[in-house]
Amino acid sequence: MQDEYRTVAREGVHETEINRSRFLCALAPAATEREAQEFIARVRKEHPTATHNCYAYVIGADASVQKASDDGEPGGTAGVPMLQMLLRRDMRYAVAVVTRYYGGVKLGAGGLIRAYGGAVGEALDALGTRTRRRFRLATVTVDHQRAGKLQNDLRTAGREVRDVRYGEAVTIEIGLPEADVEGFRAWLADATAGSAGFEPGGEAYGDA
Repeated sequence: MQDEYRTVAREGVHETEINRSRFLCALAPAATEREAQEFIARVRKEHPTATHNCYAYVIGADASVQKASDDGEPGGTAGVPMLQMLLRRDMRYAVAVVTRYYGGVKLGAGGLIRAYGGAVGEALDALGTRTRRRFRLATVTVDHQRAGKLQNDLRTAGREVRDVRYGEAVTIEIGLPEADVEGFRAWLADATAGSAGFEPGGEAYGDA
């Protein structure tokens, strides 16, 4: 698995105009290929009279799924440059749709490539990106007396507390960078006089 990846900070639209043609780039994070396809369908529905709705998306922290469509533009002049821009910016789990309203001036193949790739690049700059880092999920079990102080200590130490459940004991779910697991185990034993339980779990991605 990748240790980290970058994705789109939020869903949004950025518009540019080139030789009287309007290019609207809609960007969104997408956890799955289905989410990406649903977003593309939604944008198409919003712009039924557009000349073209070209798209590209990259799914997977290792970019294992990559798709692009020229939607009627000359082959390789729209979807591929959009995809290349996403990859050049290290985007993952991201989908881009560029909606073009033709303005009467032909751009030529080179102009189209620059326009579609550029629309994605400008939209990424405008909407922003965020880095997601791989974490080891872990469960800490502690008695009720120590739970409040331990939660404060965890937050003070910058640890990500993902969930807290109260039962006979208090169960705290946290996220840890892989390299910190053993150091955290020692810190926890020290902070709770050895009374807390610690169970490493699976892996997930969280904001870096």
